[in-house]
Formats: sequence, C-alpha cells, structure tokens
Amino acid sequence: MIISPRFVKIIESCPQGVVRAFSTWFLNHLNNKYAKIHVTGEENLADKDGAVIFICNHLSNSDAIVLWRVLKKWDPTFVAGVKLNENPVTYLGMVVVKVTPLIPNSADKSGMAKIVKLLKSGESVLMFPEGTRSRQKTLIKAKPGISLFARMSKAKIVPIGMHGTEKLLPISEDGEMGSETFHHADVYVNIGKPFEIAVKNEDEDRKVYEERATEEAMKKIAELLPEEYRGVYNK
Repeated sequence: MIISPRFVKIIESCPQGVVRAFSTWFLNHLNNKYAKIHVTGEENLADKDGAVIFICNHLSNSDAIVLWRVLKKWDPTFVAGVKLNENPVTYLGMVVVKVTPLIPNSADKSGMAKIVKLLKSGESVLMFPEGTRSRQKTLIKAKPGISLFARMSKAKIVPIGMHGTEKLLPISEDGEMGSETFHHADVYVNIGKPFEIAVKNEDEDRKVYEERATEEAMKKIAELLPEEYRGVYNK
C-alpha cells in the first residue's frame, strides 16, 4: 500500500479538521489491517508519575505508528527528524502524533531545548536513540543525548524493545521511503521497567560518561529484545 505525494497534496488543501480526521482514520486503518500487535510489560507503567522518556529501537517508519496506538494512554510527544515531513505516510502520522522536531546529525540546540522544556512541564517524550532505522535489523550504535535530557529534566527512562515492524513496513532497497509498502505482520512491543540514568563520576570525562550512560540505556532495550535483534548491544 503506497500513498502518493500527489494524494497528500490534495489532503493538505483540505481544512485542518478534515486533514486530522482523515489522518487518524488512516493510521488506525493501517494498524487494524496490517499489524497484529502483541504488547507485554504494560504493568511497568501502572504507577507512572510525571514525565517519562520512552526510548525504543528503530527498525521501520511504522515504529511510531504502532507506538502511537500502544502508548495512546500516556500520549508522549515523539522526537522526529525534520526530513520525515518529506514522506507521505510519516507526514500523515505527524498530523496526528504529537511531534517535536530535531535536526538529525547536528547540534540542534533549539530542538534539544524544546525537548527539555516539554519534560520539565510534565510531558512525556519518545525517542529513538539510534537516530535512524537499522538496515541491519538489529540494534546499531546509539547517538549520545539520552543522559543530557534525563539529567536536565530529572525524568525517568522507560525502555521499549520492539520487533516485527521490519516486516510490517520494510526499508526499501533503493532507500526511498516513498516506495515502501505495508505487509501483514506480527509486531511485538515489550515495555521495560522505568530506570534512572547513570550518575556521572566526579573524575569522569563528560564524553566518556555520555557514552557509558548511553550504552547502559541501550542495554536496557536489548534485554527486551530476542537475542538476534540485539546487535552491537548483545554483550
């Protein structure tokens, strides 16, 4: 199933209420038709109090669509790369899902400040620490930043391990997101227990600390995945 950019242009010309209603219907349609979602670990969020940073591995552009449904009760704001606006399906998703933009592979101070502000105001956020979808279909090295957001906001972190979305909406061989199509697939979402970020040692170099804290956080995700998905964090 492919949504053409031309069709999106037509939708964009409609009143905002119509665009939102269609986009909501469309996301629910995709989940209902193609994804059989299996969720475990919801009890780990039963006592969630205050802002939470959800972190999840990233296998597909359908990840956010699935998590939008699974985490609807907690209504997190998704940290999304600006370039996603260029893709028809993710554009429609961003109409419905609460999103805060972050420029990929850059020191986007404005984007990072907005994330911290959301957390301090009590809003939860969801981010994919790897920064991009894994074409290896396993965990790849995450980018630093998790510890910064956690330290500045005092928010706890909730890890999520998800697999099956790489079959639901596979990454296209040509790298073009617009040519990706949905397929029927079982999707497994495993929610872990909240944890606090590692504390920096007094004599520890900040870069070393960031790498250590990020690795500890990513290992929390790895523990929630089958071994074949753990990639560089299978240690």
